[in-house]
Amino acid sequence: MKIAAIQHAISWEDPAENFARLAPTLASARGDGADLIVLPEMFACGFSMNTEAIAEREDGPTLAFLRERAAALRCWIAGSMPIRTRAAQARPTNSLFFCGPDGEQHRYDKIHPFSYAGEHERYEAGTTRMTFEIHGVRITPFVCYDLRFANEFWERAEETDCYVVVANWPDKRAHHWSALLRARAIENLAWVVGVNRVGDGGGLTYNGESAIIDPTGEVVARNRGGETTLFAEVTRARVMETRTRFPFLQDR
Repeated sequence: MKIAAIQHAISWEDPAENFARLAPTLASARGDGADLIVLPEMFACGFSMNTEAIAEREDGPTLAFLRERAAALRCWIAGSMPIRTRAAQARPTNSLFFCGPDGEQHRYDKIHPFSYAGEHERYEAGTTRMTFEIHGVRITPFVCYDLRFANEFWERAEETDCYVVVANWPDKRAHHWSALLRARAIENLAWVVGVNRVGDGGGLTYNGESAIIDPTGEVVARNRGGETTLFAEVTRARVMETRTRFPFLQDR
């Protein structure tokens, strides 16, 4: 499966502007053969705590954009957004959706809100870990701060070929992001696709460092600083080959 990771600058709390800017980028990624296109965390609004203004229901414009683009381009598209499933829900979840070409959908709610920035006060924590399959590749999704909790990745390792991690990870801690992405690939003998934003938003600067890392920890694609799209062929066979050569998981 060919995966595209879109590293883009997010217009702050302006979904319509982000949709307009992303539409041709998504089309270009699909034109280059991407089967799954992954966008950064909060791709339509930025990592904002202003949930009263930005949170949507599942019939809102952001999820509609993902569904429509996936159907039109005949591929899978993933991106996270603030979602209130029920009208009476006090706090939204930071939810990562994978939308397929025929209306298929998978949803993961961020398990670890970033309390350092007060996310736990504005967003509800998810409770369910999940793994699903796209084009024969078993995918386990996580969102940003989840990356710091190795146990979450370990728990799903045996049934995972590829971890997808979307983020708004600021430049001042970019070395943590890069080190942790690579560590998760090495210790779990799995692909890791880490997709971060660039630009400024909410008083922070982001410089990407998006990366696609193979099951041996080799970085096959990476970019810092600008808007770009990274590509890699991600396969279960590469995972199985690596785990056969290095049967480390059995010793946990």
